[in-house]
Amino acid sequence: VQLVESGGGLVQPGGSLRLSCAASGFTFSMYAMSWYRQTPGKEREWVATIHSTGGTTNYADSVKGRFTISRDNAKNTVYLQMNSLKPEDTAAYYCNWAVVWGQGTQVTVSS
Repeated sequence: VQLVESGGGLVQPGGSLRLSCAASGFTFSMYAMSWYRQTPGKEREWVATIHSTGGTTNYADSVKGRFTISRDNAKNTVYLQMNSLKPEDTAAYYCNWAVVWGQGTQVTVSS
């Protein structure tokens, strides 16, 4: 079982990024997937969850209206579209399924 994130980088405040998480080793289309984020010295924070068919999504209040989680079950991939980024969104972003975590991708929002 493996989760591989990509798409992080440096972006100016107000900018956008799209993160991807490629999953393998399990029946991706049957399960909800989530994104979390973490900054040094803080606990990992839940960001968003999408249910197996993509019909139901949930967001942390801190990102609601700015971030969109989506999935492509044909590609075994989950995405996180991040718009109107703020410096406080700076973190390592992790993809999650059950007890499995990806290696993370760094997002830095700075001018």
